[in-house]
Amino acid sequence: MKTLYRNLIVILILSLIFPLAESTFAGNRDRSGQAGATELLINPWARSSGWASANMSRVRGLEAIWGNIAGTAFTPKTQLIFANTQWLKGTGTNIMSFGLSQRVGEVGAFSLSVMSMSFGDIDIRTVDNPDESQGTYNPSLMNIAIGYSKAFSNSIYAGVLVKVISESIADVSAVGVAIDAGIQYVTGADEQISFGIALKNVGPKMMYSGDGLSLRTIISGQETSFTLEQRSMSFEMPAQLNIGAAYDFLFPKDYRLTAAGNFTSNSFSQDQFSFGLEFSLKEYVQLRSGYTYEKGMFDEITSSENININNGLSAGLSVQVPLSKEKGSFIGIDYTYRESQSFNGSHTMGIIFNF
Repeated sequence: MKTLYRNLIVILILSLIFPLAESTFAGNRDRSGQAGATELLINPWARSSGWASANMSRVRGLEAIWGNIAGTAFTPKTQLIFANTQWLKGTGTNIMSFGLSQRVGEVGAFSLSVMSMSFGDIDIRTVDNPDESQGTYNPSLMNIAIGYSKAFSNSIYAGVLVKVISESIADVSAVGVAIDAGIQYVTGADEQISFGIALKNVGPKMMYSGDGLSLRTIISGQETSFTLEQRSMSFEMPAQLNIGAAYDFLFPKDYRLTAAGNFTSNSFSQDQFSFGLEFSLKEYVQLRSGYTYEKGMFDEITSSENININNGLSAGLSVQVPLSKEKGSFIGIDYTYRESQSFNGSHTMGIIFNF
Protein backbone atom coordinates (compact mmCIF):
# COMPACT_ATOMS: atom_id res chain seq x y z
CA MET A 1 0.00 0.00 0.00
CA LYS A 2 2.82 2.42 0.83
CA THR A 3 4.51 1.67 -2.49
CA LEU A 4 1.25 2.31 -4.34
CA TYR A 5 0.81 5.58 -2.44
CA ARG A 6 4.31 6.78 -3.36
CA ASN A 7 3.84 5.87 -7.01
CA LEU A 8 0.52 7.70 -7.21
CA ILE A 9 2.12 10.85 -5.81
CA VAL A 10 4.95 10.71 -8.36
CA ILE A 11 2.50 10.20 -11.24
CA LEU A 12 0.31 13.08 -10.04
CA ILE A 13 3.19 15.56 -9.73
CA LEU A 14 4.75 14.54 -13.04
CA SER A 15 1.38 14.91 -14.73
CA LEU A 16 1.35 18.52 -13.57
CA ILE A 17 4.96 19.28 -14.56
CA PHE A 18 5.25 17.74 -18.01
CA PRO A 19 2.33 19.58 -19.66
CA LEU A 20 4.02 22.82 -18.60
CA ALA A 21 7.33 21.56 -19.95
CA GLU A 22 5.80 20.60 -23.29
CA SER A 23 4.33 24.07 -23.82
CA THR A 24 7.43 25.87 -22.53
CA PHE A 25 10.23 24.12 -24.43
CA ALA A 26 9.25 25.03 -27.97
CA GLY A 27 12.34 27.15 -28.48
CA ASN A 28 15.90 26.62 -29.59
CA ARG A 29 19.17 28.57 -29.79
CA ASP A 30 17.88 30.55 -32.77
CA ARG A 31 15.42 32.24 -30.39
CA SER A 32 18.01 33.15 -27.74
CA GLY A 33 17.55 36.86 -28.37
CA GLN A 34 13.91 36.59 -27.26
CA ALA A 35 14.80 35.52 -23.71
CA GLY A 36 15.56 37.87 -20.85
CA ALA A 37 16.07 37.75 -17.08
CA THR A 38 19.02 35.41 -17.69
CA GLU A 39 20.32 36.14 -14.18
CA LEU A 40 17.85 33.42 -13.16
CA LEU A 41 20.28 30.92 -14.71
CA ILE A 42 23.14 31.94 -12.39
CA ASN A 43 23.63 29.75 -9.32
CA PRO A 44 24.53 32.21 -6.52
CA TRP A 45 25.44 29.54 -3.95
CA ALA A 46 28.91 28.10 -3.42
CA ARG A 47 28.38 24.44 -2.52
CA SER A 48 26.16 23.32 -5.40
CA SER A 49 27.97 25.44 -8.01
CA GLY A 50 31.28 23.87 -6.94
CA TRP A 51 30.40 20.69 -8.79
CA ALA A 52 28.71 22.34 -11.76
CA SER A 53 25.22 22.15 -10.19
CA ALA A 54 25.25 18.47 -11.15
CA ASN A 55 23.59 17.57 -7.84
CA MET A 56 20.06 18.67 -8.79
CA SER A 57 18.78 15.29 -7.64
CA ARG A 58 20.63 15.40 -4.31
CA VAL A 59 20.93 19.08 -3.34
CA ARG A 60 19.58 19.52 0.19
CA GLY A 61 18.83 22.41 2.47
CA LEU A 62 18.63 26.05 1.49
CA GLU A 63 20.81 25.78 -1.64
CA ALA A 64 18.06 23.66 -3.18
CA ILE A 65 16.01 26.85 -3.56
CA TRP A 66 17.98 27.46 -6.78
CA GLY A 67 18.70 23.90 -7.90
CA ASN A 68 15.63 21.83 -7.04
CA ILE A 69 13.17 23.28 -4.55
CA ALA A 70 12.22 19.78 -3.38
CA GLY A 71 15.58 19.51 -1.59
CA THR A 72 14.69 22.23 0.92
CA ALA A 73 12.44 19.64 2.60
CA PHE A 74 15.65 18.13 4.03
CA THR A 75 16.26 21.26 6.14
CA PRO A 76 16.77 19.88 9.69
CA LYS A 77 15.56 23.01 11.51
CA THR A 78 16.92 26.43 10.49
CA GLN A 79 19.55 27.26 7.88
CA LEU A 80 21.03 30.63 6.89
CA ILE A 81 23.43 31.35 4.03
CA PHE A 82 25.24 34.52 2.97
CA ALA A 83 27.16 34.44 -0.32
CA ASN A 84 29.11 36.82 -2.52
CA THR A 85 30.03 36.11 -6.14
CA GLN A 86 32.47 37.99 -8.34
CA TRP A 87 30.76 37.08 -11.58
CA LEU A 88 33.03 36.97 -14.65
CA LYS A 89 35.90 38.56 -12.77
CA GLY A 90 37.18 41.62 -14.56
CA THR A 91 33.73 42.94 -15.50
CA GLY A 92 32.97 44.50 -12.12
CA THR A 93 29.82 42.39 -11.75
CA ASN A 94 29.00 41.49 -8.16
CA ILE A 95 26.26 39.21 -6.78
CA MET A 96 25.11 39.33 -3.16
CA SER A 97 22.82 36.55 -1.94
CA PHE A 98 21.01 35.77 1.29
CA GLY A 99 18.75 32.87 2.13
CA LEU A 100 16.75 31.35 4.98
CA SER A 101 15.17 27.91 5.19
CA GLN A 102 12.97 26.92 8.11
CA ARG A 103 11.43 23.55 8.94
CA VAL A 104 7.68 23.73 9.50
CA GLY A 105 6.09 20.80 11.28
CA GLU A 106 7.34 17.28 10.71
CA VAL A 107 7.46 17.15 6.92
CA GLY A 108 7.45 20.70 5.49
CA ALA A 109 9.88 23.59 5.04
CA PHE A 110 9.54 27.24 4.02
CA SER A 111 12.44 28.99 2.28
CA LEU A 112 13.29 32.53 1.25
CA SER A 113 16.16 33.92 -0.81
CA VAL A 114 17.22 37.33 -2.10
CA MET A 115 19.75 37.77 -4.90
CA SER A 116 21.03 41.22 -5.88
CA MET A 117 23.25 41.78 -8.91
CA SER A 118 25.18 45.02 -9.47
CA PHE A 119 27.48 46.19 -12.26
CA GLY A 120 29.14 49.26 -10.79
CA ASP A 121 28.92 52.73 -12.30
CA ILE A 122 28.62 52.80 -16.10
CA ASP A 123 29.37 55.94 -18.13
CA ILE A 124 26.52 57.70 -19.92
CA ARG A 125 27.45 58.61 -23.49
CA THR A 126 25.30 60.13 -26.21
CA VAL A 127 25.25 59.95 -29.99
CA ASP A 128 26.05 63.66 -30.20
CA ASN A 129 29.01 63.41 -27.78
CA PRO A 130 30.24 59.80 -27.68
CA ASP A 131 33.74 60.60 -26.40
CA GLU A 132 32.80 62.34 -23.16
CA SER A 133 30.91 60.90 -20.21
CA GLN A 134 27.66 62.66 -19.30
CA GLY A 135 27.61 61.08 -15.85
CA THR A 136 27.03 57.49 -14.74
CA TYR A 137 24.18 55.09 -14.13
CA ASN A 138 23.97 51.88 -12.09
CA PRO A 139 21.76 49.00 -13.30
CA SER A 140 20.20 46.87 -10.57
CA LEU A 141 18.85 43.32 -10.82
CA MET A 142 17.08 41.65 -7.91
CA ASN A 143 15.32 38.30 -7.50
CA ILE A 144 13.21 37.40 -4.47
CA ALA A 145 12.10 33.78 -4.11
CA ILE A 146 9.68 32.15 -1.67
CA GLY A 147 9.15 28.40 -1.65
CA TYR A 148 7.53 25.52 0.17
CA SER A 149 8.54 21.87 0.07
CA LYS A 150 7.23 18.74 1.70
CA ALA A 151 8.21 15.13 2.31
CA PHE A 152 5.36 12.97 1.03
CA SER A 153 7.07 9.81 2.28
CA ASN A 154 10.53 8.61 3.26
CA SER A 155 11.40 8.53 -0.45
CA ILE A 156 9.45 11.29 -2.20
CA TYR A 157 10.03 15.03 -1.74
CA ALA A 158 8.45 17.83 -3.76
CA GLY A 159 8.22 21.60 -3.68
CA VAL A 160 7.05 24.77 -5.44
CA LEU A 161 8.84 28.12 -5.66
CA VAL A 162 7.58 31.58 -6.67
CA LYS A 163 10.10 34.19 -7.84
CA VAL A 164 9.71 37.93 -8.34
CA ILE A 165 12.22 39.44 -10.78
CA SER A 166 13.08 43.15 -10.81
CA GLU A 167 15.39 44.84 -13.34
CA SER A 168 15.88 48.60 -13.33
CA ILE A 169 17.93 51.69 -13.99
CA ALA A 170 16.97 55.24 -12.96
CA ASP A 171 14.17 55.74 -15.49
CA VAL A 172 13.36 52.29 -16.91
CA SER A 173 12.30 49.12 -15.10
CA ALA A 174 10.67 45.73 -15.55
CA VAL A 175 9.04 43.35 -13.07
CA GLY A 176 8.14 39.71 -13.65
CA VAL A 177 7.06 36.52 -11.91
CA ALA A 178 8.26 32.94 -12.44
CA ILE A 179 7.51 29.57 -10.89
CA ASP A 180 9.71 26.51 -10.19
CA ALA A 181 8.55 22.99 -9.34
CA GLY A 182 10.69 20.01 -8.41
CA ILE A 183 10.71 16.41 -7.22
CA GLN A 184 13.40 14.29 -5.58
CA TYR A 185 13.17 10.52 -5.15
CA VAL A 186 15.54 8.85 -2.67
CA THR A 187 16.01 5.10 -2.40
CA GLY A 188 18.52 2.41 -1.41
CA ALA A 189 19.34 0.64 1.85
CA ASP A 190 21.22 3.72 3.08
CA GLU A 191 19.30 6.23 0.93
CA GLN A 192 22.38 6.46 -1.26
CA ILE A 193 20.52 6.67 -4.57
CA SER A 194 18.63 9.78 -5.64
CA PHE A 195 16.79 10.96 -8.73
CA GLY A 196 15.41 14.40 -9.41
CA ILE A 197 13.51 16.52 -11.89
CA ALA A 198 12.97 20.28 -11.77
CA LEU A 199 11.10 22.64 -14.07
CA LYS A 200 12.37 26.20 -13.60
CA ASN A 201 11.61 29.79 -14.60
CA VAL A 202 8.15 29.31 -16.04
CA GLY A 203 6.19 32.55 -16.19
CA PRO A 204 4.61 35.28 -18.31
CA LYS A 205 6.60 37.65 -20.49
CA MET A 206 8.29 40.74 -19.06
CA MET A 207 8.37 44.24 -20.57
CA TYR A 208 10.31 47.41 -19.78
CA SER A 209 8.53 50.68 -19.09
CA GLY A 210 9.36 54.13 -17.73
CA ASP A 211 10.25 57.70 -18.63
CA GLY A 212 13.49 56.53 -20.19
CA LEU A 213 11.51 55.25 -23.16
CA SER A 214 10.04 58.70 -23.85
CA LEU A 215 11.62 61.64 -25.70
CA ARG A 216 10.70 65.20 -26.76
CA THR A 217 10.61 65.71 -30.52
CA ILE A 218 9.16 68.00 -33.19
CA ILE A 219 6.94 66.39 -35.79
CA SER A 220 7.58 67.48 -39.37
CA GLY A 221 5.35 70.40 -40.27
CA GLN A 222 4.57 71.26 -36.64
CA GLU A 223 6.08 74.03 -34.51
CA THR A 224 5.18 72.50 -31.14
CA SER A 225 7.27 69.68 -29.63
CA PHE A 226 5.58 66.50 -28.50
CA THR A 227 6.46 63.69 -26.13
CA LEU A 228 7.01 60.48 -28.06
CA GLU A 229 6.71 57.28 -26.06
CA GLN A 230 8.48 54.24 -27.49
CA ARG A 231 7.09 50.79 -26.85
CA SER A 232 9.37 48.13 -25.46
CA MET A 233 9.12 44.65 -26.91
CA SER A 234 8.30 41.97 -24.35
CA PHE A 235 10.70 39.11 -23.65
CA GLU A 236 10.29 35.59 -22.32
CA MET A 237 11.66 33.85 -19.25
CA PRO A 238 14.68 31.52 -19.70
CA ALA A 239 12.75 28.37 -18.81
CA GLN A 240 14.65 25.13 -18.36
CA LEU A 241 14.09 21.50 -17.41
CA ASN A 242 16.61 19.56 -15.29
CA ILE A 243 16.81 15.80 -14.91
CA GLY A 244 19.51 14.27 -12.71
CA ALA A 245 20.71 11.35 -10.64
CA ALA A 246 23.30 10.82 -7.90
CA TYR A 247 24.87 7.95 -5.98
CA ASP A 248 26.65 7.99 -2.60
CA PHE A 249 29.62 5.67 -2.12
CA LEU A 250 29.75 5.21 1.66
CA PHE A 251 32.99 4.23 3.39
CA PRO A 252 33.91 3.45 7.00
CA LYS A 253 34.59 6.32 9.45
CA ASP A 254 31.86 8.44 7.83
CA TYR A 255 33.75 9.09 4.59
CA ARG A 256 31.60 9.65 1.52
CA LEU A 257 32.10 10.01 -2.24
CA THR A 258 29.12 11.18 -4.27
CA ALA A 259 28.90 11.02 -8.06
CA ALA A 260 26.19 13.09 -9.75
CA GLY A 261 25.02 13.91 -13.24
CA ASN A 262 22.45 16.30 -14.64
CA PHE A 263 20.91 17.09 -18.01
CA THR A 264 19.65 20.64 -18.57
CA SER A 265 17.26 21.40 -21.40
CA ASN A 266 17.36 25.15 -22.04
CA SER A 267 14.42 26.60 -23.94
CA PHE A 268 16.47 29.42 -25.51
CA SER A 269 20.03 28.12 -25.70
CA GLN A 270 22.15 25.00 -25.96
CA ASP A 271 21.33 22.00 -23.79
CA GLN A 272 23.99 21.13 -21.22
CA PHE A 273 25.33 18.04 -19.45
CA SER A 274 26.90 18.42 -16.00
CA PHE A 275 28.93 15.84 -14.09
CA GLY A 276 30.37 16.19 -10.62
CA LEU A 277 32.07 14.51 -7.66
CA GLU A 278 32.02 15.43 -3.98
CA PHE A 279 34.26 13.85 -1.34
CA SER A 280 33.37 14.37 2.32
CA LEU A 281 35.64 13.76 5.31
CA LYS A 282 33.17 13.14 8.15
CA GLU A 283 31.21 16.14 6.82
CA TYR A 284 33.92 18.43 8.30
CA VAL A 285 35.75 18.99 5.02
CA GLN A 286 34.18 18.62 1.58
CA LEU A 287 35.99 18.71 -1.76
CA ARG A 288 34.06 18.90 -4.99
CA SER A 289 34.59 19.35 -8.69
CA GLY A 290 32.43 19.29 -11.78
CA TYR A 291 32.33 19.83 -15.51
CA THR A 292 29.63 21.30 -17.76
CA TYR A 293 29.55 20.30 -21.41
CA GLU A 294 27.52 21.68 -24.29
CA LYS A 295 27.68 21.19 -28.02
CA GLY A 296 30.10 23.54 -29.75
CA MET A 297 31.94 24.66 -26.62
CA PHE A 298 35.30 23.69 -28.13
CA ASP A 299 34.71 25.71 -31.29
CA GLU A 300 35.99 29.22 -31.82
CA ILE A 301 34.59 31.77 -29.37
CA THR A 302 32.82 33.53 -32.24
CA SER A 303 30.97 30.37 -33.22
CA SER A 304 27.19 30.69 -33.22
CA GLU A 305 27.07 27.28 -31.56
CA ASN A 306 28.66 28.60 -28.36
CA ILE A 307 26.14 30.84 -26.63
CA ASN A 308 26.49 29.89 -22.94
CA ILE A 309 29.39 31.73 -21.36
CA ASN A 310 29.43 29.59 -18.21
CA ASN A 311 30.60 26.07 -19.04
CA GLY A 312 33.68 23.97 -18.44
CA LEU A 313 35.40 23.21 -15.14
CA SER A 314 34.29 24.13 -11.63
CA ALA A 315 35.74 23.27 -8.21
CA GLY A 316 34.97 24.03 -4.60
CA LEU A 317 35.90 23.52 -0.97
CA SER A 318 33.85 23.61 2.23
CA VAL A 319 35.01 23.52 5.85
CA GLN A 320 32.45 23.30 8.62
CA VAL A 321 32.75 23.23 12.41
CA PRO A 322 30.08 21.48 14.51
CA LEU A 323 28.48 23.61 17.21
CA SER A 324 26.38 20.87 18.75
CA LYS A 325 26.56 17.22 17.76
CA GLU A 326 23.26 16.47 19.49
CA LYS A 327 21.35 19.12 17.52
CA GLY A 328 23.43 18.75 14.35
CA SER A 329 24.19 22.48 14.23
CA PHE A 330 27.33 23.79 12.53
CA ILE A 331 28.91 26.80 10.87
CA GLY A 332 30.68 26.43 7.51
CA ILE A 333 32.79 28.40 5.04
CA ASP A 334 32.50 27.69 1.29
CA TYR A 335 34.51 28.67 -1.78
CA THR A 336 33.91 27.91 -5.46
CA TYR A 337 35.63 28.73 -8.74
CA ARG A 338 33.81 28.43 -12.06
CA GLU A 339 35.56 28.56 -15.40
CA SER A 340 34.09 30.79 -18.11
CA GLN A 341 34.67 31.09 -21.83
CA SER A 342 35.62 34.76 -21.44
CA PHE A 343 37.07 36.94 -18.68
CA ASN A 344 38.68 35.38 -15.57
CA GLY A 345 36.06 32.97 -14.33
CA SER A 346 33.69 33.43 -11.39
CA HIS A 347 34.50 33.23 -7.68
CA THR A 348 31.98 32.60 -4.90
CA MET A 349 32.49 32.83 -1.13
CA GLY A 350 29.78 31.82 1.31
CA ILE A 351 29.08 31.24 4.97
CA ILE A 352 26.41 28.84 6.19
CA PHE A 353 24.75 28.56 9.62
CA ASN A 354 22.82 25.42 10.47
CA PHE A 355 20.89 25.47 13.76
